[in-house]
Amino acid sequence: MERSGGTEETDDSSILIPLNEVRRERLGMPVTFQRRELDQILRIYGRMVAANEWRDYAIDHLADRAVFSVFRRTSETPLYRIAKTPALARKQGVWSVISSTGTILRRGHDLTKVLTVFDSKLRLVKA
Repeated sequence: MERSGGTEETDDSSILIPLNEVRRERLGMPVTFQRRELDQILRIYGRMVAANEWRDYAIDHLADRAVFSVFRRTSETPLYRIAKTPALARKQGVWSVISSTGTILRRGHDLTKVLTVFDSKLRLVKA
């Protein structure tokens, strides 16, 4: 079936808008981590503490993003920052892992895949 005028009509009813994001923007509330997101992050954090790599963390809830910062020592700058930026949901992805130098190590839409940057690599050990 051909449409008249050569223009395509778009159906905006299929766009999903999370109501919590709309409410947060309207009321000026900060971006926060959900329970499942924080659970995944703290699971990685616990594994790295057990490996004696990390010692402390901080959580910041800002107007445009939520940040989980990881420290080797409390007095230092963060080794890594795991950031949730909802404004980038339709672009590069909500999640990013940022190193202490500001380099983005991994970015994406799925937190589980983004956190794989912390998976340990297998190394050859000579006997």
